[in-house]
Parts: sequence; structure tokens; C-alpha cells
Amino acid sequence: MADRLSRHELSELCLGKPPLRSLSVEDTVADALAALKRIDDTYVSVWNCHHSFIRKPQQQNQTTISKCTNCTCIGKLCMVDIICFLSKPKNLSAPSAALHSPISALLHQTSPLLVRHLPPTASLAEAIDVMHEGVHNLVIPIQNQFEGFDSNILRHDDKKTYCWLTQEDIFRYLLNAIGVFSPTPAKPINTLGVIDTQNLFAVCYDDPASSVLDLLSLSLIYQNSVAIVDPNGKFVGEISPFVLNSCDEAVVPAIATLSAGDFTSYIDCGGPPEDLVQLVKERVEERNLSELLLDETGLCSWSSFSSSCSSDEDSCSGKNWKVGGYSGRVGRRSEAMVCYRWSSLVAVMIQALAHRVSYVWVVEEDGTLTGIVTFQAMLKVFREHLKSMC
Repeated sequence: MADRLSRHELSELCLGKPPLRSLSVEDTVADALAALKRIDDTYVSVWNCHHSFIRKPQQQNQTTISKCTNCTCIGKLCMVDIICFLSKPKNLSAPSAALHSPISALLHQTSPLLVRHLPPTASLAEAIDVMHEGVHNLVIPIQNQFEGFDSNILRHDDKKTYCWLTQEDIFRYLLNAIGVFSPTPAKPINTLGVIDTQNLFAVCYDDPASSVLDLLSLSLIYQNSVAIVDPNGKFVGEISPFVLNSCDEAVVPAIATLSAGDFTSYIDCGGPPEDLVQLVKERVEERNLSELLLDETGLCSWSSFSSSCSSDEDSCSGKNWKVGGYSGRVGRRSEAMVCYRWSSLVAVMIQALAHRVSYVWVVEEDGTLTGIVTFQAMLKVFREHLKSMC
């Protein structure tokens, strides 16, 4: 049974997957911002070719990149990448120039290592092996794509469309066959070596929110989050990329002016409290951050820049409403997911999948933060189990 499971082809997991929305390496930060506001996905893919779904065909033909048959996905971007970039001190004072920056300014050095092309005939075992190396997304050609009448489907020079598989997709597939791995899933996580105590990113409640920026960028690579602790090391909350991806560029002034603890309240899905909105406005004025363009509500209006910088005039209008930077396209609560060292592997796995996150914090009974369990660590357990049974 385990051998048969490991030989399942990735094409089975790709059924029903929508075609990837692609950006070109020639696009700008403003283009990426506009793209993320237009789509429902958290991430948008970046390619080394001229294909970009936010540019009209005639605009794509004007690119300086020569057409080739080797269109390759070289990375992925999310709203957190843009927020961290715009929150850098040099970009706070020159937002227009920041938004005109090439999209490469958003890509991490490790970005090409986080995505990998695989054929649809690759096996589940191959996918798990690749993800065990640190890959987040597998880029797969879509087989038998129904042509229909959708002229908006972007095809690359090889005439193919692509989708991608995430670690979450793999775990949902494994959960359907969880009995194959018995009794391992029922074992406590502290007996399986999945609790990470090294890559544990944390700040104190009263630390500036801006001190979290580098940790947030790292958390995207490690697919975890940034914990907020009190002076005694007790876990009190988090600044999660999964919550922050539900926001937009309007949270930049809050990052520049609030404490880490206050910032978690600011990005809660109910919208920022009025007193924090007023506090941000006052501190922006005190620090002469006039380029942040606060409007009459005290919120940042970067969109006046992004809409003018984007290659698609309508792309920034999107289909989102926002209050203080919170976007209505995704509902996320800032309540953090926690477990205990004696929690079972399958319980932690289900907890993460149910809340659409790739990690769960590990705390003691008194609330002391002791570690974190990620999909990456759990994947190692399932990989070893499959190899031992085949």
C-alpha cells in the first residue's frame, strides 16, 4: 500500500488546479502589487521570460527579453515581500521610486531554490524528496488543459500552461491515506524529532514592529512565523506572514511607528482600532514621514503611486476593500495556533491544515514558548516512513 502510494503521479494531485498567474522578471514592484490585488492566491509566480498576465499581448511584444522555449519559473512573491520592501528606511522616504524598482528587488537570493519544475509523471515520492530539500512549490505542466474561450489564460513559448503544488497540497493528499503510516501519526511530536528550537524567530511585545522585518523575510523562507513573547518568555501572539498577506501596502506606516504588540492588534481581521489609527497618524507627522501620504482617515494611500506605476490602469482597483491595510479578499484571524510537546503528529498536522498555515507553535503548560513544528519537519517523518516500507 505504501509503495503504491509513493508511486502515485503528480498529475493526480494537479486535477482541478488553476493555471498559474505569471509575472515577468521585467515587471516592477508596482506590477507585483497590482497583480496580488487582482488574484485570490497568496503568491504569484515570477518567470525569466516576457510573459506577464497583467500586461496586454502588445505590451509583452515590446519586451527586451527575447522569446525562447525555456520559460522557467524563478521564484514566487507575496504581499509580505512587498510590505517588507516598502518598509525599508530608504523606501519610506521615496515610495514612488521604490514602486518603480524592478521585481528582482523583491526576490530573495534563495528564491530559485524554493520552486522546482517537475513533469506531471513524477511520483509522489519524488515530490516529497524534492520538498525535503527545501523546495516550497512544484511547477507542473497542466495536462489536457481545456481550451474553452478564456483568452486570458497565459501560455508560455512551449505552448503550455502550468500549475503548482505546495507542501500543503502534499499533506492534504497524505492525510487521505494517513492509515498507511500507522502508528507513527499517533506518536507525540517530542518523540519524532520535529520540534524546531533553532529557527525560532521571536521579539518582545514592546519591540518596534520595524525590528520584525528581517525576521519576516526569513519566515517566508522557513515557512514559519515571528512570535511575540513577554519578558518571561511566555508566548503572547505572533506577527504571521499568513495574516500579513491578507493586508496590503497601507500597513507600512503602522510598521514604521507601532510596537510589535500593537501591530498585531492593528492587522487583526476586524480592522485596526481607532486609537491605533490615530496613534499612527500622529507618529507619522512627528517623524516627518510625509511621503507616506496619509489621507483624511489617517491611513496610507500608496495606491495613488501603485496605480500610476502599474502597466495596467485598472489593476490596482482590484476587487478588494481595505480598512487600515486589511484586505477583504481573505479572512485571517491573528489568533496563533499552539500545541504541546505531547500532542500527536496527526493532531498537529490537522491543526495546521485546518487553519491554512504551515506551522504550529509549541508551548509548555504555563505558556512558555519552546519551539515550532513546520510542514518541512513533518515531511521528513513521512518521507522516512515511506522509504522504510518500500
